[in-house]
Amino acid sequence: METMLERFIRYAKIDTRSDEFSSTTPSTQSQVEFAKSLTQELKDLGFAETEYHSNTGFVTATIKSNLTYKVPTIGWIAHYDLADYNSININPQIIEHYDGQDIVLNQALNIKMEVSMFPKLNDYIGQTLVTTDGTTLLGADDKAGVVEIIEAGLYLINHPELPHGEIRLAFGPDEEIGRGADKFDAPGFRADFAYTMDGGGYGELEYESFNAAKAVVTLKGVSVHPGGAKDKLINAAKLAFEFDQALPKDEVPERTEHYEGFYLLLDLETSIEEGTMNYIVRDHDTAKFLARKQTLLDIATQMNQKYQAERVSVSLSDQYYNMKEVIEKDMRPVELALKAMDQLKIPSSVKPIRGGTDGSKISFMGIPTPNLFTGGENYHGRYEFVSVNVMHKAVETILEIIKINAQTK
Repeated sequence: METMLERFIRYAKIDTRSDEFSSTTPSTQSQVEFAKSLTQELKDLGFAETEYHSNTGFVTATIKSNLTYKVPTIGWIAHYDLADYNSININPQIIEHYDGQDIVLNQALNIKMEVSMFPKLNDYIGQTLVTTDGTTLLGADDKAGVVEIIEAGLYLINHPELPHGEIRLAFGPDEEIGRGADKFDAPGFRADFAYTMDGGGYGELEYESFNAAKAVVTLKGVSVHPGGAKDKLINAAKLAFEFDQALPKDEVPERTEHYEGFYLLLDLETSIEEGTMNYIVRDHDTAKFLARKQTLLDIATQMNQKYQAERVSVSLSDQYYNMKEVIEKDMRPVELALKAMDQLKIPSSVKPIRGGTDGSKISFMGIPTPNLFTGGENYHGRYEFVSVNVMHKAVETILEIIKINAQTK
């Protein structure tokens, strides 16, 4: 694992941001270039059956079993795209032996990561951290997962004396825009179960995810010259404010945690005459999820009745569902992960994931796929960081799961 930090820094510097407005797969050319480069790198490292699938954007590879008997085939999955935040000129900074104080990310711009705002920094005192320079995200979500899977696989290749079953690897695009796994070839992946390496803090294991939907709210106003606008002008921007204010004010990401669902207004674009609002809707509970979607429709109905015209319309599209529905029918991957962490003396933390696109979709494709920690924190922004120490523990966890699985006859 001597190459882990170097590999992570190298991958992190590459801009692979996805684009929800693109119709291609992957959604950006930078992802295509990264995936092709990764494919060649895996071939050079000795992984078998390495292939870039241009129709899906996935890079897949295999480590062949060295056993004389059959054990379950485990898949390891991570995404290589980046979230919708500045990802140009990513400049990772290495902080060795973190001292527990506020971290100056950018002296010139006076950007600090303050412990008072991010108290989880206290969990990483004494460790080696990789941070941003305060002007971009880092990309530990999910290049930390990509690197951890590769390092674990490379360890197996370089230590053929270690018994293991067949291992399948998959690195995919466009997870951050919610459609990366849509074209994933689950039957062709040949895994009995899998893990996404796409979690956060030390010891996290997640096999419950949100039910998720996207809502597009379309607004129709009436534009009239302000000099003669009385009782005629209807401002679509004001309709947007009215719609959003009708939602439960505390059911937003910044005021919810654990199993609490939310509505999130991602963006809005309005003029006087027309407007569009994009929301995501999330809830772990199926009944509450359905109720949330109905709430959006009901608000539109009420506003249309008020204005006596079709001023507001809502288009809903489901994105993914709670993976628990699938995984609770086959708990092998969860039980293996818990046993591995116990043997490594890693304190496990089983919690619902407040995300989990790929794991959810792939679980419903027939491959139970819970999510494991990577060591990253504060994803999708300038305060993102990853612990190199925890990345090592994630690699050890992957190898321990593979080791225990090899003992299954």
